Amino acid sequence: MHETETKQRGAAAPAAGPAHEVKAAMAGFLSDFIDFRDDIKSQLKEQEHRLTMLDRKSLAAQRPVLSAQAELELPHKKAFGAYLRSGDDDGLRHLEVEGKALNAGVAAEGGYLVDPMTAEVISGVLRDASSIRAIANVVTVEATAYDVLVDHTDIGSGWASETAAATETATPQIERVSIPLHELSALPKASQRLLDDSAFDVEGWLAERIADKFSRAEGGAFIVGDGVDKPRGFLDYAAVDNSAWTWGSLGYVPTGAAGDFSSTEPADAIVDLVYALGARYRANATFVMNSKTAGAVRKMKDADGRFLWSDGLAAGEPARLMGYPVLISEDMPDIADDATAIAFGDFGAGYTIAERPDLRILRDPFSAKPHVLFYATKRVGGDVSDFSAIKLLKFAVT
Repeated sequence: MHETETKQRGAAAPAAGPAHEVKAAMAGFLSDFIDFRDDIKSQLKEQEHRLTMLDRKSLAAQRPVLSAQAELELPHKKAFGAYLRSGDDDGLRHLEVEGKALNAGVAAEGGYLVDPMTAEVISGVLRDASSIRAIANVVTVEATAYDVLVDHTDIGSGWASETAAATETATPQIERVSIPLHELSALPKASQRLLDDSAFDVEGWLAERIADKFSRAEGGAFIVGDGVDKPRGFLDYAAVDNSAWTWGSLGYVPTGAAGDFSSTEPADAIVDLVYALGARYRANATFVMNSKTAGAVRKMKDADGRFLWSDGLAAGEPARLMGYPVLISEDMPDIADDATAIAFGDFGAGYTIAERPDLRILRDPFSAKPHVLFYATKRVGGDVSDFSAIKLLKFAVT
């Protein structure tokens, strides 16, 4: 019996070996699977963290610059805010020395360049203002003047035969229009107590005051400026009857009545003005007039009793006169004897505004104590670049 039991036990032992190995293999597999699962979870958490940080950066970039608290932590913006509030320019000088901010330069005459985002807000307001800037050709330059080369003649041509000698044709004339840049300044002020108030948005206030002053000064200069220390406006040039127009002057169409529209066919003058402009310019043409003139024009009807004036169908869309947009600029003259109160033309081709991209601020806490003055300056110029692209309506008999 003992020998038999021993044989039975000896026969059962080999069967237990493979079972143990299977069990150990399963345990190892489960352990590896758990490690794999934990590794996947860790990678997913890391990816989720990266996506969250990316979303935060995207949202921060979409915030309005002057109201986003996170933007205040930007090195130049923080340093510039300290300069505006307390006159502490150590941060700006430190940035200049380290070269971390290309826009933190010091002007030769004193003052600092404003932070790029504030300058962009001011530029945006100027673009949206109701001035010639909205429809003119605006270029950014780094020099003290901007030259426009204009070819206002045509190359001659002729028909040639097979045997006849070719004849010499006329050559075009290139004319250079130089637009010097002038310094435009604004001088808003605020009390030091107000600047010390952390709730006061000094950058927003400064941007609004400077933009308002600059837009009003520019608007007048682009229309009636005499070119002396300021841009030259298109109405500063001589106006001649369109039938006798030559380069260097602006052609006009008379209304047929002194200081008014014709009493019989008042709308004819508007039609004549439109077709006095060349076809190549009419596609991009705009009417320019002030509010009083617009009040008189919008009452006009054609021969079928339809109004020539139509209001914009969508918010922000300009009104139209005979299908062309109307820019209301209060710097245009009122209707009066011999006044050129309405302009019509392609101002993108006819008038060029040149400006430097930087805006400088000099803080002055001494001249108007207890107030602090902020002397803001920029360089801008403007002039007519194509005299054939703008026509005027003159309220005169001839």
